[in-house]
Parts: sequence; structure tokens; C-alpha cells
Amino acid sequence: MIIMKKIFSNKNKILSGGLLIALSTLVSCKKLIEIPLNPPTQITRDQVFADSATTISAVAGVYSYTPGGHGIPYSDGLFISSTSLSGHEVAYTNSYGDNAQFYSYNITPVNDEITSLWTAPYSEIYQINDILAGVTGNNNLSASFVKQITGEMKVVRALCYFNMVNIFGGVPLVTTTDYKVNAQLPRASTAAVYTQILTDLHDAVKALPVTYPSSGHARPNLYTAIALQAKVNLYRSQWQAAYNEADSVINSGLYDLTTTPISDVFLVGSAEGIWQVPIQNLYGGSGDANQFFPYSTDAIPNYIVTDSLLNQFEAGDMRLTNWLGVNVVNGQNVYYPAKYKDLQPTSPATECMLLRFAEMYLIRAEAAAQLGNLEQALTDVNTIRSRAGLASSTVNATSQTAVLAAVRKERRTELCFEFGNRWFDLNRTSADTKYPANGQAPAVLANWQVNYALYPLPQAQLQLNSHLVQNPGYH
Repeated sequence: MIIMKKIFSNKNKILSGGLLIALSTLVSCKKLIEIPLNPPTQITRDQVFADSATTISAVAGVYSYTPGGHGIPYSDGLFISSTSLSGHEVAYTNSYGDNAQFYSYNITPVNDEITSLWTAPYSEIYQINDILAGVTGNNNLSASFVKQITGEMKVVRALCYFNMVNIFGGVPLVTTTDYKVNAQLPRASTAAVYTQILTDLHDAVKALPVTYPSSGHARPNLYTAIALQAKVNLYRSQWQAAYNEADSVINSGLYDLTTTPISDVFLVGSAEGIWQVPIQNLYGGSGDANQFFPYSTDAIPNYIVTDSLLNQFEAGDMRLTNWLGVNVVNGQNVYYPAKYKDLQPTSPATECMLLRFAEMYLIRAEAAAQLGNLEQALTDVNTIRSRAGLASSTVNATSQTAVLAAVRKERRTELCFEFGNRWFDLNRTSADTKYPANGQAPAVLANWQVNYALYPLPQAQLQLNSHLVQNPGYH
């Protein structure tokens, strides 16, 4: 693990020894959030939070990613590959492992990937809760420092719960480090999880400044929290709130759309990076590239882009030529995801894009269309199309259904292979009759059943915690 000079100005190690060992224990332990007391070889919590320097070392671990699950839990490519399969953006061509279950919706509760999707964010949440407990009421730290760190941690926790609630539904709400209590928590309702997410983001908006607290955009600023609020409110059909928040980010003057070239969007220093975390992997590049890239230029990739997605790209769309790779196999073009191209570390480096500016235009566009402001919606859609090298949309500007279809189409081509956007779009709008029926989950996903919208809880967690109840349709 390297020192994150880009994120933190001090040169402490990423994690104090005690927290690193504790986190490793968490990732490997069987029960949810079960953390033993520090053995004598570890430093105490009082030492970890003794001053701003030691505290910031612990905070760095929340943002650092290395293979094995430390830090931001969505940088290893698993979340993206699983949800891309479920959204039929890609198909899985290999016969080993549990990956194919996500495409065919026959996921079992003993699926290894399901276990990782559950445990990785909870390990992050434990670390966040520990930091929040360590800085609260800590007289060794300045009030401004505590305010900053508290705001940052609540944004990260909100992200974790947002992704979990969209793949599992209601999950246990863990907000402390009391593992004896946490290990037996029941599932909270979906509404309760969203309430916690929005509470954390509301607190973060009040705490965070406009400026980023260090170089790069790994540690959230005010607009990181607002951008995530916009996404959450879009998913909750709170159209005016989503519109206002996306509009605030767009008009902040801090971000821009990357145009020269579009392939630079996911590199360090991207103008689009609202929240962009360095990938701290000395040997293997990004998790996304290692998931999606084929092992040779003439091999069939493990994940191939489906015809249904390919057909959404128009002639001249720069996203097709820059964000999809292609192998020629037996004389046929076979496409695979290639937004992240770093099988090995590169210079300039790739960074994991958690939130980016283009999505704010699409959030504002969808919210505007839902609010009846169809001209604004098309203006935002055309901003994204123009960046992709395409002419303005020709849809009927007086038809709400047509405009929403245009927004959906643009979301599909702009946000493909990014944190489940396609999969979640199908699920979150499945009951909204304003969207064209031929673009909804029952029409586009074979043998669709409503239970497919959520993944099963890991069987091991159900056996360890009798208060957990499995999602419908899974046994």
C-alpha cells in the first residue's frame, strides 16, 4: 500500500497499525461487524485519535483501495460487473464461477460474489463509524477539523448504504461499533435506509466547504454531498429536489465535461470528477480493467457487450469508440467494456470515478422532464450528445414520454458500466407509466419477475443472524 500523497498533505502511513489489523480482521470474520478488542500488539483507539495527524491517517484508509477490500469497497470491479450483467449490458462467456447467475437471474444465496457485495461495504461502514466515534467530543481535535472529517465520513457512509439498498433492499442500519448489537440487527426498511442516507447527506452539506480539503477529488467537498443528494432524490422520485441539487452542481463552476479526448474522463485530474478516488494498486491496475479486459487481442472476452446495448450507439458516437474495446474473433467484432483501460498502473493514472459531472446533466434532464419542463430536459440531453459528437435529439419536444425515452437512452449510453445505473434505472422506474413500456424491465429482460430487482442476502449471514429475513423468491 503506497502513501496517498495525492489525497493527504501529511506523509503519515495510510492506516495506523491498529486500524489496519482491525479492518483485516473485519473483512475475514464471519459475522456482520464483529470486531474483537485490540490485542496488546495493536495501538489503542486513544492513540489513533490523539491528534489531527494520527486521525487523518485513519481517515486515509477509508479512501484507499487495494485488492482485498480495504477502503472504498466499489473499486474492485465486482459491483460494476455484477450489476452490468443484471442490466444486460454485458453477457458472461465463461463457465466458471458464480458470475453468470447475475445475467440469468438465478442467483443463489451462497454465491461468493453476493457475500463480497455484502461484507465489503459493511467493513467500510465499521471503519467510518469508528472514526466518527473517535472524533466526536474529542478535545484533542479542533472543532473545524472534527466538522470536516464528520462531513466526509457521512458522505462515504451514505454512498455505501445507497448502493446496498439498491441491490439488497432494506439492510441492517449499522451506525455504531458495538459488534454484539450489530451482529443481531434486523433489516431496516428501505424507507428507513433512505432516511439515514439523506440524514447523513444533510449533515454533510452543513459541514463541508466548497473547496476540496486536499489535492484531487478523493475527499468529498460540499458539491460531492449535493451531487449524491441529487442522485438519491432522483431514485426517490423527489423531482424538484433532484433538479435543484443537480442544477446547483452544474452551476457551481467547479466542473466541466471532458472533450479532448473523451477517453480522458476516467484519468486523474478529470474535469468531470466530482468524486474520484485514486486506485492504490502497485501491480494490477484498476479492478474494472481486470474484470473486463480480455487476456489477449484475439481472445473472446469474459464479458461481452450485448447487442441490445450496442444498438443504442449511433454512428459517430465517440463513446462507442472510446469507452468500448473490440477484439476480432473469427472475423467478428466482439466488444467489451473499456472505460478503464489500466490492466497495469498507467501514467497518467486511472482513478475510480464515483460521481461525475455528466450524470448531473442527466439527473437534471430527467427531473425536468418529470416536472414538465421538456425544453430544459432536451437541452441537457443535447449537451451530453454534443460532447459525444452527436447531433441534437429529434424527439417530439411536446411529448413527456418521448423526452423521458430520450433521457433514458442517453443515460444508457453515457453511464454504461458505471455502478449499476442501467440496472437501477430499470428497477426504479418499473411502476412509472410515463416511461415507454418497451423500455422497462419486463420488456427488455427475458423471463423477468419482480423478485429479480433485488439480490439475495448471503446465506451465511442468515445462519449467523436469526433476525435477518431473506428477500422474496430466494431459498
